[in-house]
Amino acid sequence: MPNSTEYTVEYRNVKHPRCEFKTGTLLIILPKTGWTPQQVLEKYGEWIKRKQGTINAAIQQTAETAIIKTRTENQLRMLATKFVQTAETDLNTKINKIYFKKMKTKWASHSQNNNLTINTLLKYLPEDLIDYIIYHETAHNVERKHNETFWNLINRKHPDYQAKEENLLAYWFLTQEITNKPESAKTQRG
Repeated sequence: MPNSTEYTVEYRNVKHPRCEFKTGTLLIILPKTGWTPQQVLEKYGEWIKRKQGTINAAIQQTAETAIIKTRTENQLRMLATKFVQTAETDLNTKINKIYFKKMKTKWASHSQNNNLTINTLLKYLPEDLIDYIIYHETAHNVERKHNETFWNLINRKHPDYQAKEENLLAYWFLTQEITNKPESAKTQRG
């Protein structure tokens, strides 16, 4: 693994090191003793290269990706509620509550109490991706883990889920770009 890879290191109470790319930047999580960042870069070098390639492709895709700038948060709430109801029917399950907030690292989440938290940044996405995200999270009511059973559930309604996952990565970078710019810069991007 080249030494030029940019990364951040966090030391935690964990047994094993791991790498994450939650916001496009490599985060190396290390146990408090026993591992150096260089050891992790060497051990996970191929995985890091593949992941960086995926991220770079998504960033390049943003040039061809259009976001929805006119949808309000209220419109997102109504749309999301409709998609939750459809997913509940399709999956024969029930979501307890739906929450909306801006999230830093994910589009949505599903809790053990069968609640959904939906990132308000979804308002910038096309309806088919909003539907996919909500279906994906609602499916966690049926199967908690991302295992074969889970992906079979997803495949029933979204056989193109792998392409949607790739598109979501491009949209992630786009939404971060527009929401993290000063107001004057936001209005300049068409």
